[in-house]
Amino acid sequence: MPSDLSPTARALRALEILQVRPGATADQLAEALGVTERAARRYVGILREAGIQVESARGPHGGYRLRRGTRLPPIVFTQAEALGLVMAVLDGQPAATDVDDLVGAALGKVIQALPENVGRQAAALREHASAAPDRRSARPDPATTNALVTAVAARRRVLITYRGESGGEWESEVDPWAVVARHGRWYLLCHSHRADAVRTYRVDRVRAVEPTTREFEPPGDLDPVAALEENLGTGWKFPTRVVFHAPLADVAPWVGAPMGQLHPADDGCVLVGSTSNPAMYAQEWLAAIPFDFRVEGGDELRATVAAVATRFAAALNPGDHPKLRATPADRPPY
Repeated sequence: MPSDLSPTARALRALEILQVRPGATADQLAEALGVTERAARRYVGILREAGIQVESARGPHGGYRLRRGTRLPPIVFTQAEALGLVMAVLDGQPAATDVDDLVGAALGKVIQALPENVGRQAAALREHASAAPDRRSARPDPATTNALVTAVAARRRVLITYRGESGGEWESEVDPWAVVARHGRWYLLCHSHRADAVRTYRVDRVRAVEPTTREFEPPGDLDPVAALEENLGTGWKFPTRVVFHAPLADVAPWVGAPMGQLHPADDGCVLVGSTSNPAMYAQEWLAAIPFDFRVEGGDELRATVAAVATRFAAALNPGDHPKLRATPADRPPY
């Protein structure tokens, strides 16, 4: 940090540190500010004189933190922070270039509140940058997401109404463990009492959330991201089992979590999972893996792979496929 900053500037910097690192000790503040511990305490005192409620606690888990509900002065971004924020928003929500978009309107307000020299660059970035939408992404309703996050924080069971990929709807009481964003999609990781098992539901398919008074305790060692990855390929309608004639280490980089779990086998490895969409599983996922494989189950996936294989074979020999035979008059003019 520059040595010529005023005490006020250092106090504001101390405020920023406490916002992102609640519980920071005097020596941690001092190190971040480049001053002595005594000076760091003086800057905390300046914040208190300005009416900002900074609490302190002694002991091994002590330190400074802002009292909950404290009203803070306007947030100040550096140019790098502002541009990084705009880039992150556009990367996650390409439609945010449009002022009529919900996130775009919020981003516009943030940019409008920035200082002139910083806001000008952020506005230019938003105006002239373009982001290609991810066709696999799905934006859930913010109100639904908020209801689920609130239940996660309160550790309260909820009753959800869910619409499956086929359009059917059902209700289930779940213990919401976490809400996880993954590759442009938001998921609810939970324990489903309907299935009596861990389940992952796409938040954009949750049609309603009804809170209950029942409390729950999530697993003590829960790693939400790891648990989501482990369970994405389980619990769907159609079982899958695919044997690969290649080492697990070679196949693993090509297998996404929604496809199931890979296990070593005598002549290679086996992928065990389930899916709600055998066509996607066969055409988009299995077809992209550059190793020989054998589909052992289930019946729906085997039938889909057989249909795909027939269609691809006909593409090489269209005369052998009655649906692909055409006279010159039947062919389109291109």
